[in-house]
Amino acid sequence: MPVHVINFTGPINASTCGQLIDKASLAVKEDAPRLIVNIATMGGECSYGFTMYNFLMALPIPVHTHNLGTVESMGNIVFLAGQRRTACTHSKFLFHPFHWHLQGSVDHSRMSEYAMSLDYDLHLYAQIVAERTSNGKNALETEKYLTAAPRIINPEEALHSGLITAVEPTEVHAGFVCSCIYS
Repeated sequence: MPVHVINFTGPINASTCGQLIDKASLAVKEDAPRLIVNIATMGGECSYGFTMYNFLMALPIPVHTHNLGTVESMGNIVFLAGQRRTACTHSKFLFHPFHWHLQGSVDHSRMSEYAMSLDYDLHLYAQIVAERTSNGKNALETEKYLTAAPRIINPEEALHSGLITAVEPTEVHAGFVCSCIYS
């Protein structure tokens, strides 16, 4: 059975979340020995990023995530679902404060709900990063990056922090079953 590869080069939203679940489910259905998810994303919506992370973590086959160039914001959470995590030599990871786009008027109750949800997402994000990088030599200050001090992490720093296990090019083989998610 061939290895399945998903090249994820779009935002994290309802559409790309559904596509990832569909394509990863197909890999399981076709008895793929493992799944590689190549990622290049500027991030997106928290709810879908956490959903994608939880789904990839639940797969019954090994998942290898690879940073193709840039993994930003909620992309870091999706990336951390990999049992094996790698990055290209010329790549980066970006951690930065969350932001929401509000439309129309907002009453006090709704604003409280938004603040509560934003705080919860920040805590959940930091918890996942801490759990998945616990073997790193240099701990990441995730809550600091998410509230006030954005941080770009290069591959060498990612290696020392436990974000990745190796710096290497992505795997490309003629026998792989490849698919793309870009919008």
